[in-house]
Amino acid sequence: MAKAAGTGGTSGRGQRDLKVRVKTAKGRKLSSTRWLERQLNDPYVQRAKKEGYRGRAAYKILELDDKYRFLVPGARVVDLGCAPGGWCQVAVARVNALGEKSGKRVGTVLGVDLQAVDPVAGAQIHQLDFLAEDADAQVKAWLGGPADVVMSDMAAAASGHPGTDHLRIIALCDAAADFAFDVLVEGGTFVAKVLAGGAELELQTRLKKNFTKVANVKPPASRADSAEKFVVATGFRGRKEGASDETGN
Repeated sequence: MAKAAGTGGTSGRGQRDLKVRVKTAKGRKLSSTRWLERQLNDPYVQRAKKEGYRGRAAYKILELDDKYRFLVPGARVVDLGCAPGGWCQVAVARVNALGEKSGKRVGTVLGVDLQAVDPVAGAQIHQLDFLAEDADAQVKAWLGGPADVVMSDMAAAASGHPGTDHLRIIALCDAAADFAFDVLVEGGTFVAKVLAGGAELELQTRLKKNFTKVANVKPPASRADSAEKFVVATGFRGRKEGASDETGN
């Protein structure tokens, strides 16, 4: 059961919320208790509830877009691994997918995920494996053309071993980059979550070859104790790798 420490829920130095502490219930692991306590005290979790977002991750893409301005009215956006839908919610508002900004171009938001996702107003949500051979063609058909933005907040299931988790998420990000190379319009943007750990250097090299600018960012909404960061690659040049394989050289 959660309770606020102290008397009356406030400190003696003015009105402020006190940290919520969670007792370890019978059968609940200590790690689960710590996760629950962190959630209850996380200001982004509280903001998400108040502002109608499906999770605190929505603020990560908000903060990244505030800095790099890739979710512009009229943009066609693909959100890979879109569950639970918070990134789609942000994109819908910023690209004007509902046409609520008078005089602004109307954009398109397409979310895909392996699992079923509850509908998001203003977005197209499809159950699709983006690794499938024809996934790029299917996405472009749904969009009616290439994408301006491909973004991904995907993470592989945690194994509990940091090195393994790092390699898994880099492999997933690498696959997302390949998908982006196939569906992005020239000048487009790729945004994806990675974990710091060393193996991302090869990914960085590939992105720098295919985009004019590549930035590594840890937005304020990313927890300070997390190895999570995001790559923001802008100015897609068109695929600049693989030509030697195709010619047999």
